[in-house]
Amino acid sequence: MYDIIIIGAGPAGLTSALYALRANKKVLVLEAKSYGGQIINASNIENYPGIPSISGFDFATNLYNQVKDLGGEIIYERVTDISKDKQVITSKNTYQAKAIIIATGVSKSHLNLTNEESFTGKGISYCATCDGNFFKGRDVAVVGGGNTALEDALYLSNLANTVYLIHRRNSFRGEAKYVEELKNKSNVKFILDSEISSLNGVDKLESITINTQNQKQDITIAGLFIAIGQKPHNEIFTNVVDLDNNGYIISLDGVHTKTKGIYVAGDARVKELRQLTTAVSDGSIAATIAIKEME
Repeated sequence: MYDIIIIGAGPAGLTSALYALRANKKVLVLEAKSYGGQIINASNIENYPGIPSISGFDFATNLYNQVKDLGGEIIYERVTDISKDKQVITSKNTYQAKAIIIATGVSKSHLNLTNEESFTGKGISYCATCDGNFFKGRDVAVVGGGNTALEDALYLSNLANTVYLIHRRNSFRGEAKYVEELKNKSNVKFILDSEISSLNGVDKLESITINTQNQKQDITIAGLFIAIGQKPHNEIFTNVVDLDNNGYIISLDGVHTKTKGIYVAGDARVKELRQLTTAVSDGSIAATIAIKEME
């Protein structure tokens, strides 16, 4: 029997564990892959309050070590189900808890091109608000056609020299007001009916090859921001939580799900901003409320 079982060892999940352990609770963190979540791939973090600069790997490792030093138990097993009586079933075992915090995060959609993984953090980013500042006065590109891509292009237009907005269709799925704003930006160039076919460079991204109506062109850029969607992984929890149309967990107040004793934290839930600061905030709040309601 555990006081709290946390599903996911990203910033939200590990922060939940940290707060629960400091309250002398018996805590288990279950993680399918590796600790740290998406932030572990960030080459540099400069927007976390009080820490001017730190790599994503160092941040995640510091947080992981904090949890381990307090006696936190972290087991690498994939969760397959949760019961209403707060049993957590994995691919190997079944665990019982008094409270559960779901902090499974999201995964970013990728272009699935050669060099994409090796150039991540070396010119390729999936978060404009996280990394845009590294590309001040330089040429960048955004690929995507939804609100995230349009908002990223607007944000970057205030930092970069030129922003190329690349979309595979001739119209955007995002809101028209964003498109109009971008059209009024002198440093934003639309490249429609086009797809990126190659990511070029040696040790970092140096240019991209774009296919437009069977014609290829190379564009030299310092950064590429991929905004073609992200996917939560909450389908297995539908017997204990409600999901919105995009698969995010609906919380009653940012923490509570529809099932008593089951909470949510981080990018897995419906929320306005998915950032490191909001993930750790969610984690601390979820653990604090879970502990309070357990007593």
